[in-house]
Amino acid sequence: MQADARDAVNRDIAVVGPVVVVLIWVILLLLLRSLVAATYLLGSVVLSFVSAVGLSVVIFQYALGHPGLGYQNVVWMFIFLAALGADYNILIISRVREEIRTRGLSGGVRAAVARTGGVVTSAGLILAGTFAVLTTFPLRDVFQLGFAVALGVLIDTFIVRALFVPSIVLLLRRWNWWPSRIGTTPVPVPVRVDESDAVTKIR
Repeated sequence: MQADARDAVNRDIAVVGPVVVVLIWVILLLLLRSLVAATYLLGSVVLSFVSAVGLSVVIFQYALGHPGLGYQNVVWMFIFLAALGADYNILIISRVREEIRTRGLSGGVRAAVARTGGVVTSAGLILAGTFAVLTTFPLRDVFQLGFAVALGVLIDTFIVRALFVPSIVLLLRRWNWWPSRIGTTPVPVPVRVDESDAVTKIR
């Protein structure tokens, strides 16, 4: 029964995985209207998932003495982490687009990361804590699922969203939005008027 269930899960992964990846890419493409941004954001989601799986397997096998990661947990991990990672990336890159229009590339990226940092970090910590509750269950597979998803959420929150994506935006510069373009409107600098001169002119 276990062998049949594992084979069924493997078949599901082979079908569901590519479908989810393509759908996320299409959604990112429609929202951002950029082939480049949609592609590397999708890559960041996949990288976050693969990193979480790899680190979890290492911890389970060498620190906790487990034989490995439960075969059914990979599907759940992919669904949770792909959805959450796409949400965080859409939030940060949408804010980057808005800030770049008025602050330029470097200033816009810094402002976007600063202004979305509190929201995304709080959401990531809450989600990680929620999934970490599953580690209190006595069932090994449920423990692994909670630990691995919580780890993946933290990786996505503090590494992918905070460092990886902003760094790629700064490296690619105007190619981020290809084939579309983003015009920049400099922020007007307020002119300081000397009160004494103003009074003299009025007189």
